[in-house]
Amino acid sequence: MRSDAEYDYVIIGAGSAGCVVANRLSADPGNRVLLLEAGGRDRNPLFRLPMLMGKLFNSGLYNWNYRTEPEPHLNNRTLYWPRGKALGGTSTINGMIYVRGNAQDYDRWAQMGLPGWSYDEVLPAFRRSETHVERNGAFHGTEGALTVCRARGRNGLFDVFIEAGVQAGYPRNDDFNGAEQEGFGRYDFTIRKGKRWSTSHAFLRPVLDRPNLTVEVNALSQRILVENGRATGVLFTQGGRARTVRAGREVILCGGAVNSPQLLMLSGIGPADELAKHGIEVRHDLPGVGRNLQDHVDCCLSYECKQPVTLYGDLRADKLIASVAQGMVLGTGITTTFPYEAGAFMKSRPDLVAPDIQAHFMPALEKTANLHWPNPFRKQAVEANHGFTIRVGPVNPESRGTITLRSADPAAAPRIQANYLATEFDRKTMISAIRMMREVIAQPAFDPYRGKELAPGPGVLSDGELLEWLRASALTTLHPVGTCKMGNDTEAVVDAELRVRGIEGLRVADASIMPIISSGNTNAPTIMIGERAADFILNTKL
Repeated sequence: MRSDAEYDYVIIGAGSAGCVVANRLSADPGNRVLLLEAGGRDRNPLFRLPMLMGKLFNSGLYNWNYRTEPEPHLNNRTLYWPRGKALGGTSTINGMIYVRGNAQDYDRWAQMGLPGWSYDEVLPAFRRSETHVERNGAFHGTEGALTVCRARGRNGLFDVFIEAGVQAGYPRNDDFNGAEQEGFGRYDFTIRKGKRWSTSHAFLRPVLDRPNLTVEVNALSQRILVENGRATGVLFTQGGRARTVRAGREVILCGGAVNSPQLLMLSGIGPADELAKHGIEVRHDLPGVGRNLQDHVDCCLSYECKQPVTLYGDLRADKLIASVAQGMVLGTGITTTFPYEAGAFMKSRPDLVAPDIQAHFMPALEKTANLHWPNPFRKQAVEANHGFTIRVGPVNPESRGTITLRSADPAAAPRIQANYLATEFDRKTMISAIRMMREVIAQPAFDPYRGKELAPGPGVLSDGELLEWLRASALTTLHPVGTCKMGNDTEAVVDAELRVRGIEGLRVADASIMPIISSGNTNAPTIMIGERAADFILNTKL
């Protein structure tokens, strides 16, 4: 590609939203579209097998490998923050759980003065993306690029967990993306014929032959070019060379909750005091860039299982070759499923309008879930290897964090301060979630299977003891959002049509625009945001 090439639209980031935007804008042959991706092509076939996600998550492949700063409310622990760095972005490495969130999430956005974002207005965008292979009707699409399916696992403990939830007084829910979110059931997944169906496979690969769409990989954006208050192009490096491209109509930033605010600040768009620390010329003082960071925090409750019915035997590494071959060739077997298939959305108080707690259930212990070698020389009790895990936490945390620059070097990881459990509300909700889940596990359905509680442990009972345990063990569900929030207040970064305030010709379209985090896994809402961004752009085309 020659220097100073010009396109109508330049999209930065080929992640969950960026692939959607590239697909929709390039559908018009009159639009010249360039998609820039800092990572490479998503060619490793092992990443297509859902069960290998846990093992490959820490591999460093397709990953920015971020870590938070020491978290002040989690005993100053730093938490691992993997973010996708490849075509497909984080949808190339995530858990593939398809949860849209609660209808109340989007109605709440609309009530904040953001037209176009009510549940009734975003539901068509969800449906347009989706081809659900087993569901249809008012809540599901059957003609979209994104294949969605029901859970595929056969382990009986999933049904035990759901039955225990019903015995504890919660509804049974067959579809968390249907009329109601509350209840116990199995998740849907972005899996097609036993393989991960990332946004790269769904939206980008089928249209790579369009002559008006150019995709550049290993292209690290250095800054967005701004002239007279308008975004005019992008400076990026590729193969050790600096290149410039110009955007005749718009630059669309789809870098995600970490990289989008980072690139805005590197481009001189952000809090003036933060930019001054790093000697960056201020193009536009926008205080909200990098603020309003939200993420779902959770914890792992784990129990011994008295019977050898968990995934332990299936996840032995000595079975790996055969299981991988079966999954790759036939699209069947244990490697084509995801271990956290069952889950729940619960209300900590009956007067709540929508659930405030989410759970993920896995019929295995975290220590054995990532494939392991058995010890043929030592006999161990069943419960030493067999167990089950429940990850549980609040869906609407109040704690807010920040993304700030570490330096003016685009290759330097930014500073991530998530600020987990900073508020009394979050701490109380987490403790309520643990107590509620303990009640579920105590139900008769688990009597044949329930062994000793391993974590937090039977001796951890009081609020103080539980909080101490949480500070030492709480985790992230890896759903960062909100750092370029949409709104009308002084910290809003984009307006209701995702246009960056104070800069013409520039939008942000990814999870960073969420003013308030959605209730549940955030990949499906991010894809929807890509759809809405394309709608806004095409409807305002000059």
